[in-house]
Amino acid sequence: MPGYQVRKLDVQVGAYQYRIRALKDHLQFTDPNGKAKRAGICSASWSLFGQLWPASQVLAKAVKRIHIDNRKIIELGCGLGLPSLLLKSRGADITASDHHPLSEPFLTYNSTLNKLPPIPYIDLPWDTQQEVGRFDLIIGSDILYQRNHAQLLTSLIENIAAKRSKVLITCPGRGYRNIFSRSLRAQGFELKTTRMAFTDTDKAPYRGRLLTYTRGL
Repeated sequence: MPGYQVRKLDVQVGAYQYRIRALKDHLQFTDPNGKAKRAGICSASWSLFGQLWPASQVLAKAVKRIHIDNRKIIELGCGLGLPSLLLKSRGADITASDHHPLSEPFLTYNSTLNKLPPIPYIDLPWDTQQEVGRFDLIIGSDILYQRNHAQLLTSLIENIAAKRSKVLITCPGRGYRNIFSRSLRAQGFELKTTRMAFTDTDKAPYRGRLLTYTRGL
């Protein structure tokens, strides 16, 4: 037994249908070798990677129609990787990244479960100094949920974004998006904000937003 319980979810994104293995609930935790602790992941946040969040489904809908030709793409904080799976279905040059020790095996399992080729994966802490190359499109779902994330992601994007690039973030209404947006503007990005529902119960004016940052495009 792996020390945690899982379930399988059926997810529809337009014409695309996926079967996703996720953690059974938010109460799961196991870290027998201390990998999560060394990665800075506490027991309270350990299970977050293994949930299918509304922001991830909104991002998957957004990348369902985005231009992918000749674009090198990376998903930050991919978790279960639904947007990466959809982009792989479309034939995109997609790399998934996270820092949770189980994110890669869950992503690999879900790729196989949906009869997709393996998706390249990078263990990418947001304070990293490692060279991972430059990307034309950087995507992420609900990755601004702590105050320090805005600065960490700003520095990371500065190191990995191509000169002409786009950053696409789904945000369920976090206040830290404003700090992040100001920092990206300083890097030459222009922001377009689209309010949208993240769940069936959301009512206008929506708190959720699709944040689209472009530079040189």
